[in-house]
Amino acid sequence: MQKYIFNGLLILLQLGMHNTSFSKITGAVLPAPISISSISPAIPVLKGVAANPIVRIIISVPEGNAMQQFRKIRCSINAAALKDLQKLDIYQTGAEPFSANQLLTSIHPATGSFDIPVTLNLMPGQYFIWLSAVLKNTALLNQTIELHANAVINEGGKIFPVNQGNSNYVKRTGVAIRKAGDDGVNGFRIPGIVSTNRGTLIAVYDIRYNNSGDLPGNIDVGMSRSTDGGNTWEPMKVIMDMGAPHENNGIGDPAILFDPITKKLWVAALWSKGNHSIAGSLPGLSPDSTGQFVVTSSSDDGLSWSAPDNITAQVKNPAWRIFFQGPGTGIAMQDGKLVFAAQYWNESKIPFSTFIYSNDHGGTWNGKINGPKSNTTESQIVETTPGTLQLNMRDNRGGFRSVSTTNNMGITWTEHSTSYTALPDPVCMGSLIKAKIKTGGRLKEVLFFSNPNTGSGRYNITIKASLDMGQTWLPAHQLLIDERLCFGYSSLTKVNDDTIGILYEGTKDVYFVTVPINEIIK
Repeated sequence: MQKYIFNGLLILLQLGMHNTSFSKITGAVLPAPISISSISPAIPVLKGVAANPIVRIIISVPEGNAMQQFRKIRCSINAAALKDLQKLDIYQTGAEPFSANQLLTSIHPATGSFDIPVTLNLMPGQYFIWLSAVLKNTALLNQTIELHANAVINEGGKIFPVNQGNSNYVKRTGVAIRKAGDDGVNGFRIPGIVSTNRGTLIAVYDIRYNNSGDLPGNIDVGMSRSTDGGNTWEPMKVIMDMGAPHENNGIGDPAILFDPITKKLWVAALWSKGNHSIAGSLPGLSPDSTGQFVVTSSSDDGLSWSAPDNITAQVKNPAWRIFFQGPGTGIAMQDGKLVFAAQYWNESKIPFSTFIYSNDHGGTWNGKINGPKSNTTESQIVETTPGTLQLNMRDNRGGFRSVSTTNNMGITWTEHSTSYTALPDPVCMGSLIKAKIKTGGRLKEVLFFSNPNTGSGRYNITIKASLDMGQTWLPAHQLLIDERLCFGYSSLTKVNDDTIGILYEGTKDVYFVTVPINEIIK
């Protein structure tokens, strides 16, 4: 009789019915199986950063299982990445998000396939293991790193495959130009970037010495310069400093443009002498009553910069409470005019996006231009066709960007067909540039836009392209750069005919990433 019972149970097991029929016959309840999966967040791998957590392994040990003793993580990485990789760090975290507090081990892979030795004694529960890449300082931009965790192996040699899901495990490389703590600075914000005729990249940003708060405060404008496409950057220079006292005498929110005719660089910024940024500014023109519109310039490809020049009286309507630049990037029009996007807060404290321009390559500046839409602030501007300007605006109503055009330098405005419908925005600064790039084997003028691609919340930094001067922004022509929570500001520039560069904020850090255009326009 025992033989027949045994044979019957064996048949049930062979039929894969042991979780139901076997338990009914014997009264035993088998624990759920252990599951191991991974995801790879959409982030770049940045050199100069101590942790780039690019693969998260989730180990789930259901109740009823004994303690699991895992001793190896079996991984693979693309061979080309080995030369750029300094090390892999392996962290364990008890909960999300990633934290660099619990380092398990570090490894220097020598081949494309390798095992990471670990000691993981896991009772029932859920555990998160992170693989974090650290790049060598010699790593080049526009390279890729593809790291996979393929299996986890226990003390007895049993192999548990990792379910890798649908994540994109291919990561592009980038660089942290400025990080919180560099040179004793609390943090860096408000990026702007341009490329010069020599191919030099000029990046500007706020140096926020004491905290991450806006003006007024101890803030100067910093500049970083790269002559090799962003792979390396010269030491930071302070290019706008309004002198002592430094506290509550700050200057910031920079915008930058390059004049292709004179080969001159221009940077515009807001000076707050005392509490005269947005909240404390009053009507008038004096630094003692209102924020000041200040510019500086460089005639030697960013090596040296002029003393700050206050142009407030030229551009501000005295009735307005404050008037200042974009921030981000200005433009040179086809007829030679230089243009900075701007904003003013009128006598009723209502903000409007607008712009200023120069007819004489920065010798004098024209402002006092009424904006197209109330309750709009930080904006960017492009010339879509000769003489037609498109103003892309942060809208305090939230949800989307607002867009208007003018063909007579702001005397009249027309609301664009995509206004407040096409470009989601969480009430944040965004970047807009026009670039002649190579697509489909020929040069074509394309609009590129970047921002946190959400209607609420600053995350998912994304680059989008419009092939019809902003009439449409198709989902096929966009690329997620960084999914993490961040301060959200960004600035775009053309690096070459095949590449777009993006300078964007992390949290108190400023990152630069280059992206092949064929990844955005597929």
